[in-house]
Amino acid sequence: MADILAMQLTSIGAPVYVALFVVSLVAMATAVYKIVQFWQMGVGRRRATDAALARWTGGDTDGGLRQALSSATVLARVAAAVMSSLLREPNNHERARDVSTHEAIQILNSMTKNLRILEAVVQAAPMLGLLGTVIGMIKAFNALSQGGGAVDPGALAGGIWVSLLTTAAGLAIAIPFYFVSIWLEGRVERERSAMELMIEGLIQHQSDLKLPSDTRFTAVADTRTMRSLP
Repeated sequence: MADILAMQLTSIGAPVYVALFVVSLVAMATAVYKIVQFWQMGVGRRRATDAALARWTGGDTDGGLRQALSSATVLARVAAAVMSSLLREPNNHERARDVSTHEAIQILNSMTKNLRILEAVVQAAPMLGLLGTVIGMIKAFNALSQGGGAVDPGALAGGIWVSLLTTAAGLAIAIPFYFVSIWLEGRVERERSAMELMIEGLIQHQSDLKLPSDTRFTAVADTRTMRSLP
């Protein structure tokens, strides 16, 4: 194995191996950074937000807001933005929606930042590996043409086999980080959906509270009156 590695690092495809090593380091650093960031932001944690929403919908609006403000999770931050706006202007639902949407967009932008690095590595690593393979095969067949067909087939096959290692290396880098990228993007999408549902739910709850208690009975009375008209 050491002989193969030494051969590759001294071959014409050495720059490709260096590039693959660099992109793998970049992808690893990005993945670790995003995982730590998501953990610090409380992505996926719902308990504190659910408790704040329960207090808010139960009538303890001040307690619900305090509960949301005391949590550092992304969902709680958006909930606090909605609640603060509704407490200041209970009837201005559009303002509450705008304020909370702005907060959600800022959070989502922070969550999606640098995710494209992983996508770029997933796409670039196999192509770099293929480039190394093509370069190695060009060198092997060039040696074959210069030898006038007298080149040892075993040596030729060995050179091609060694050059194919660059493709294997590129795929070995791309496949794991592809799944990491999909997992991180899925976390972002789940948070986005949770934010949207929570914003609309809080605004709808506030709208229901503002409906007159006798609205339904008034509608029924109006219907009966219209039926009694000639």
